[in-house]
Amino acid sequence: MSTTSNRVVVAGWTLVPLALAQFICSFAGSNMNVMLNDMSKDLGTTVAGIQLSITLFLLTMAALMVPFGKLTDLLGRKTCLLLGLGVYGVGAVISALSPGLGLLILGNSILEGAGTALLIPPVYILVTLYWKDLQGRARSFGLVSAAGGIGAATGPLIGGWICSAISWRAAFVFQAIIIVVIILFAVALKDPLPADPSRPYDTIGAVLSGGGLVVFVAGILAIDTAPILGFVLLVVGAALIAAFFAWIRRLERHGREPLLATSLFRNRLSNLGLVTQNFQWLLLMGISFLVSSHLQVVRNYNAIETGVIFTAATLGILVSSLAAGRLVKHIAQRTLIVAGFLITAVGTLALLLVGAVPGAWPFAPGLLIIGLGIGVMLTPSVNIVQSAFDEDRQGEISGLSRSISNLGSSFGTAIVATVLGFGIGQRADGYVLAMVVLVVVAIGGSIVSGFLPGRAKVAGTATVTNG
Repeated sequence: MSTTSNRVVVAGWTLVPLALAQFICSFAGSNMNVMLNDMSKDLGTTVAGIQLSITLFLLTMAALMVPFGKLTDLLGRKTCLLLGLGVYGVGAVISALSPGLGLLILGNSILEGAGTALLIPPVYILVTLYWKDLQGRARSFGLVSAAGGIGAATGPLIGGWICSAISWRAAFVFQAIIIVVIILFAVALKDPLPADPSRPYDTIGAVLSGGGLVVFVAGILAIDTAPILGFVLLVVGAALIAAFFAWIRRLERHGREPLLATSLFRNRLSNLGLVTQNFQWLLLMGISFLVSSHLQVVRNYNAIETGVIFTAATLGILVSSLAAGRLVKHIAQRTLIVAGFLITAVGTLALLLVGAVPGAWPFAPGLLIIGLGIGVMLTPSVNIVQSAFDEDRQGEISGLSRSISNLGSSFGTAIVATVLGFGIGQRADGYVLAMVVLVVVAIGGSIVSGFLPGRAKVAGTATVTNG
């Protein structure tokens, strides 16, 4: 890895494995939404069981992203990327071969979730280290974010097509094939920073943070069917998270290195950016989960019919994400994020209004608007957070950033599933109420992002070459 003084020069293929990695992980989070009926029948379980597997996949990512993000400093970014790809690939194969819900949860929810938590932080760290100027970094994050948004939006379309043409199992084989392609590219990447296996690792902090997130989201899921248990889990989860913060403060007072430095949470710019990321993925995954479930369970559309409708969201995300890298040259990142949330709110309101309209195509305009809104704000939100810290903090902030984003995805599916009560057909107002919640989140996101500064500086001035 060499350096230059003014601009970043990277090989043309550098972004290919990074963007593909984000694509396949986001794809995995949404493609099962259109295969609920097929998978539940084949595996001898219920739609609720498949929905639970989806939520556990997202939750595993959120719980492990911070602990695994810290491993990038010890093992190296490239090593974690390749290790994560391997774990993910094994999980995809197990999922494809699973005879029942138990092995599906092992392969998809646990192994694919853990693999994603290992490989995603290196993706964002490497982008930050390879590109140092605002425009170059924004353009690169734009491509990676676009790949993630497209993966989430095309998940229902590609998954639905594969499920209808072949089998839902082939969708996991597709993931395994993509993983092999990524590995072939990733082995040629170079790590800008050396690994430091001598650095201490905060195991207690990892257990407290991961356990707290898991228990808290489990509480959200349990509220509908077991209110008392759900409340208890929420309280216990919050207590574990509070204990985590108390623990890392204790380590710092004794001069030891915690899983996360408390200084990360004293950066106002980063904190606001993290909230916007959480809201963005809550909206994207919540809307995908809600509309997919509604079309299949209530309106009895099959996987491919449901997936086709999401083409509108895919198109919107593709157009706006790719344009975001250019827009940031002329428009403040705060303005782009605020506008994105407002556009998304309009699209979500459109979906609310067509809830009782016959047919599936009336959902397309709202999904298109939502895709445009989410796509335009994904890039600046990521860029603001990653650029708020120097190179030596990238492992921590990348893990925290992706954990917050995936926690948003978990919240989106958990909240929608709770509102629907896993019984959409029996609660006609479930769709409307869940969509109202998402409209409120979109409006809240626009208010929070309004407090961001107009312009954000990029941390660091050095540049690197990947050759």
